[in-house]
Amino acid sequence: MNNEDLCFTPATELAKEIRNRSLSPVELIEAVLARIEALEPELNAFATLTADAAREAARKAEAALVRGDATGPLHGVPVTLKDLTETAGIPTEHGSPIMKGNVPETDAPIVTRLKDAGAISLGKTTTSEFGWKGVSHSPLTGVTSNPWKTGYNAGASSAGAGVGAAAGYGPLHQGSDGAGSIRMPAHFCGVFGLKPSYGRVPHWPVPNNDQTSHIGPLTRTVADAALMLKVMAGPHSWDPFSLEAEPEDYPALLEADLKGLRVAFSRDLGHAQVDPEVASLVARAAATFEDMGCHLEEVAPPFGPKGPELIRFFWCAHETHLAPYLERWEAQMDPGLVACIREGLGTSTEEYLRMRAEKLAYISAIHRFFEEWDLLLTPAVSVAAFPALQLQPEHWPDHPWDWVSWAEFSYPFNMSGNPAASVPCGFTDEGLPVGLQIVSKRFDDLGVLRAAAAFERARPWASKRPPLPG
Repeated sequence: MNNEDLCFTPATELAKEIRNRSLSPVELIEAVLARIEALEPELNAFATLTADAAREAARKAEAALVRGDATGPLHGVPVTLKDLTETAGIPTEHGSPIMKGNVPETDAPIVTRLKDAGAISLGKTTTSEFGWKGVSHSPLTGVTSNPWKTGYNAGASSAGAGVGAAAGYGPLHQGSDGAGSIRMPAHFCGVFGLKPSYGRVPHWPVPNNDQTSHIGPLTRTVADAALMLKVMAGPHSWDPFSLEAEPEDYPALLEADLKGLRVAFSRDLGHAQVDPEVASLVARAAATFEDMGCHLEEVAPPFGPKGPELIRFFWCAHETHLAPYLERWEAQMDPGLVACIREGLGTSTEEYLRMRAEKLAYISAIHRFFEEWDLLLTPAVSVAAFPALQLQPEHWPDHPWDWVSWAEFSYPFNMSGNPAASVPCGFTDEGLPVGLQIVSKRFDDLGVLRAAAAFERARPWASKRPPLPG
């Protein structure tokens, strides 16, 4: 196997070869680092690359194999961590000049779990400023380029993770998702991204945004995401919202017959604008579930049209936690973030509580919908990638901060906590990836993974690589 193929090999295979001593962790890490160093900074997926630490960890992993020590399920396998995730001794700068030089003293629980499983961190991947928008640009790190087209949006605040997965920067990439920031990079970059049920993976420090942020994997295969989820999931005392249940053995339970499942398909959730080319690719992908024996029906979910009012209110209201930075830092902040904060500052407590009651009713409607359906299929995003220095595509209405107008499909399931994934389902005529979103009822993470795995078997995508050098 040549070095490029090694960089694109799934974690499930790498872990097995390392355990069997047919692959050296040192060889693997060197191959991945060589690829990163060849493609950075053009792609600009890393906020901080910890190459020396990764090499040292690889040497220790190899020595442990020689000694015959017990090894974890990810022993010697490279992983990246998002630059919103706390990492002891490694900068966590949130894509913002405000946080430049911030070095935490403590690892987040997921970082500890990945390390305990034997994974080797390559460093921190780029994010939009404080993760506020769906475009791969920040005032601290600049543009993170879509690997399918230089200078184009790689999607949302987990953009560096999505680019890493697509470009062969190893198999496992950690993302987080407050309104689509795992699923949007997966859609734009042509990889798999899973937002698990809320609380499935502990999140610390706990975000103060009314329980909408989730942590999950971005990978090239569903099996890799299942493996990474199993390692990260499970209750943790630092996150009071983490689910009590221990994770299922997702990798071992992936293969399942979908025959007879009740599958709803909505091309617009009853309100969203979608580019025709995206809509066509997603509709053809949804038809695959009928071919797999599911009962597929196109629907207009009754909860859909209420979503836009809610997300625009709460997105601004929750960004006001950054308002204390404006006096000193406004000139260096993302202008869209500043506009969003300023709009939110007009929110009263009375208005917030009234809208929160409406949000809770909206969440209840989503859960009632899933009493009748096993899965819901939608576009992951309304558009394919567009230039990353724009907040909206050129053919989209302009607005000082509202990027959500082209991303209406993801945030409903952040509010409701349902598991949802974006799976690659085709390419536009320009060669840009498009994702199909698969959603299931809350706590049915395995159901989403099984549906995605079945779709992956029917329409494989992991062999497709962006046209990059090296």
